Amino acid sequence: MGYNSQNLGEKGEKEARNFLEKEGYLILEMNWRFKKLEVDIIAKKNDELIIVEVKARSTDVFGEPEMFVSKKKQKNLIKAANEYILLIDFNGETRFDIVSILQNNENLVVKHIPGAFYPSIN
Repeated sequence: MGYNSQNLGEKGEKEARNFLEKEGYLILEMNWRFKKLEVDIIAKKNDELIIVEVKARSTDVFGEPEMFVSKKKQKNLIKAANEYILLIDFNGETRFDIVSILQNNENLVVKHIPGAFYPSIN
């Protein structure tokens, strides 16, 4: 029995949260929204703000889940992160991570990619 895409996404976010907490990350927000933009997880570790996109897939036939974080999605995450930083008046380092979740039979395989992308200067 597999997951449908919505269930897999929700399960993936819970798995990502559990994984990050075990790694010592403090989860500040889940599914934080600014207008139409959403950040899956906002966390903190070692005084660094971590913006996390969770990508869950049932198969890697078309590529690893992390390959599906488009440039547009990255720009939207950066825009949302900027708003969050202003909202909480954060004045430190910010990092953008991806947590990739791949369904392998009944198991979910978690891969954490710290610093998966960076804001461009333009």
